[in-house]
This record gives sequence, C-alpha cells and structure tokens, in this order.
Amino acid sequence: MLWKKGIAEIRDLIRKKEIKPSEVVESFYERFSQTEDKVKAYITPLYEKALDEARKLDGKVSNAPLFGVPLAIKDNIVIKGEKTTCASKILENFVSPYDATVIERLKKAGALFLGKTNMDEFAMGSSTEHSAFFPTRNPWDLERVPGGSSGGSAATVAVGSAPASLGSDTGGSIRQPASFCGVIGIKPTYGRVSRYGLVAFASSLDQIGVFARRTEDVALLLEVISGYDERDSTSSRIPAPRYSEEMRKDPKGLRVGLPREFFEFDLQKEVKEIFEKFIKELENIGCEIREVSLPHVKYAIPAYYIIAPSEASSNLARYDGVRYGYRAEEYQDLLDMYSKTRDEGFGPEVKRRIMLGTFALSAGYYDAYYLKAQKVRKLIYEDFMKAFGEVDLIAGPTTPTLPFRLGERLENPIEMYLSDVLTVPVNLAGLPGISVPIGWAGNLPVGGQLIGKPWDETTLLKVSYAWEQVFRHYERYPEL
Repeated sequence: MLWKKGIAEIRDLIRKKEIKPSEVVESFYERFSQTEDKVKAYITPLYEKALDEARKLDGKVSNAPLFGVPLAIKDNIVIKGEKTTCASKILENFVSPYDATVIERLKKAGALFLGKTNMDEFAMGSSTEHSAFFPTRNPWDLERVPGGSSGGSAATVAVGSAPASLGSDTGGSIRQPASFCGVIGIKPTYGRVSRYGLVAFASSLDQIGVFARRTEDVALLLEVISGYDERDSTSSRIPAPRYSEEMRKDPKGLRVGLPREFFEFDLQKEVKEIFEKFIKELENIGCEIREVSLPHVKYAIPAYYIIAPSEASSNLARYDGVRYGYRAEEYQDLLDMYSKTRDEGFGPEVKRRIMLGTFALSAGYYDAYYLKAQKVRKLIYEDFMKAFGEVDLIAGPTTPTLPFRLGERLENPIEMYLSDVLTVPVNLAGLPGISVPIGWAGNLPVGGQLIGKPWDETTLLKVSYAWEQVFRHYERYPEL
C-alpha cells in the first residue's frame, strides 16, 4: 500500500532501491481509480503521463530531494504543455506555454505530477462548489464540502490519491480546506514562495502553499519551493531555513497566544470543545498559554472583501476574448464581444466579486472604500505585531464550524464568506499560518490554526511536528 506512505518515506525507499518510481505512481493511480468518481478532486488527471515519466526514472539513483515523488497541483498554477483552467469556462482549453517557478523547482527536485486539482473558479470561494465543471466532495462525508478554494488539493491528500499537493491561499484557501479534510495545510509568509505562474486573484494576498499528511512532508516541500525569484517583484531575498531539520527541535517553553477576539465569533460547540482539548495538550508538551488581544480582527472580513475584489477586478480584466481563452461566438462589435465573452465565460461568484471590486475602485468611492480598507489592514498587522511582543505564535480554531453540507451556503454569500473569518486576518497581515488536524467530531475533522511571526514558519512546523507525535492524525483515512 504505497499510497499510504508520505513523500519523505517514498523518497527514501526509492533511494534504497526498495521500490521504483513507477510502482509508486501505479499505487496512487489505483487509489485514484477507486475513489475519484466519488470525490472528484481532479480537473485534469495526469497519471498516465506521470507513469511514463516514472518509468524513465526506474533503476536510476539520485540525491534530488523529491526524486520520483508524485504530487498534485492546484489548477491555477501553470505547468508547461498542460491545461490550466482555474476551474473557469473562460480558460477551459488554455494550455500553458511555460512553467510556474514552483513547478520549475519541483521538476528540478525530481518530482512528478499526478494531475491538476479542482478549485473554486479563479480561487474565489470556500467550498469548491464554484468550479465551472463540478463540485468536489469531502472524503469524510460525501454530502459535505471539502472547503475551498483549494478543495481538490486537500481532498486528494485526504483520500490518498496523492501523497501531497500544492494549493494557493488568498484568504484561507489552503488552511480552511485542510481543516475540513483532516490534513495539514500551510500558507507561508507573503513573499516566501514565488507567485510567478500562479494565476492572479488578489496579488497582495495570494500565496502558494502545501498540503500533506505529515509535518515532515510539508517541511520538505516548502524547502524546495521557497526562495527568491527575480520574476516576482514581491518575492523576498530572506533565505528559507532547513525546515525539515529545524522542525524536530523541542517546542518546550514556546509562548502560545490565544486571541480573545477569536472566541467572540460564533464558534460551533464541537469546534470549541476540541480546540480547548488541543490547547491542554500543547501545555502538556511544554508550551506556555497566554491570552492576547487583536482588537481589529473583527474588521478583517469587510476589509478583505473590498481589497480582494478590487485587485481581482483589475487582474481579471485581461480575460477579454482577444488574446487567449474563451471567446463568445456571436457578437456585433468589439464592445459586444468583450461583454458577451465575459458574461458567458465567468461564473456568478466571479462576476459578483468583479462588480464589488470595480465599484470600490470607481471615482468618488476609492477613498471611502479601498483606501479605508488598506488602513484597517495596517491596524490588523499592528495588532499582530503587538501580540508577538508577548508570544511566539498565536493559536485558534481554523474555521468556526464543521464542514457544511453541499448547497447549504450557496444561496447566502455572506454566510459563505464568514467561514474564513479566522483565516483572512493572516493574509491581510502577510503572516505564515498552518492548519493541523486536532480532532474529530464524529467522523468530521476539526483543524487548529497556528499563526507565526513574519518569516517564522519554523515555529509553526515545530509545534505541528510535536503535536503529531501525540495525535498521529496521519494514520486515519476516510472510508468511502
């Protein structure tokens, strides 16, 4: 059962010549064949291509950090020669002419790609129901959502059709689905990982990150994809540490802050109870718990839903039917072609956000909305920095509720937006955040979020690794 092994273990077995890369891909392909029709995690499966590539590696030996390791990639990260749809009709047949920087780095490290995973269209959503093609289902309960927007990437790791995957996180799109699917998901500090080749949603918030079952695998992948890239002007020159070594250090003595404002949100009873048990366990492994205050986080959602749609309306202006992507078939003139192409090509949630953003940026409203939201963003950042004067990291539940049912929040966008109330502040402040599985309510997973100081993913991985020695969540798989 190779599909139950993590990427570090797979790599080590390949190095020792105990298994072949092709056997690894075959095992995940078999698991994919058993589960995909139920879960629907992939838009474009690439298992057969991965198998061809793996056979070329059979019998070879390499010290490359991910030699022969297969991964899944969210469908808004471009791979040369493969479709990148962003789960939108407007890019349904778009084939990328180049690789994203993270893909270049993964290829250099010896990784293989099992497929492009389903998502909310242009990463706008919290349930993967806003995909233009089909919704993905939560492997723990097929009537529930896997979270979003990286729901496919989280579901494939949860179900075992890939050992790890890449996603993107603009307001919680890695951490929220990680929580709903019972896996680990990390959003690194803004600027830690290059965004070159990530299809833009909100450029000052988007960040590529990782899903896996084990902390060691998260650390390994993060090491490979992190680092400066001259093609991304927001990429940082601060070198990434050796996460896979640093994470093993004892977290004893770390001060963990609990923001009282997180518990003023409407938290579901089961989520609150499981989180309280998690905090007691952190004390048992030597962490010191303190209360902190983040007075402005209650304004995070309104600020986010001005900033993110404003940036989206600007970024999505390029989809006009002229250069690439979908074009309406019948139109009278250029203006008619633009409007029909965009009307037919974009789904309702994307249109909603484009209109919100265009309004917020329009003459006479810019200062009242966008500028004010950016000022609130600065206050939220300052709240975090003040709290980090007293603690080493901050903890809270990842989401206020358990995974909700398919269709349950589609009619009420505000209710959908509020599922990211605990994750959005982290993006606004540009901080690293990780969601780790902390318990189950019946058969449904619950995630806890750890938030770090800028550039300090190491502390988050340290706590995650120590916790996983106690909880061993990676051993539990959904029974479909």
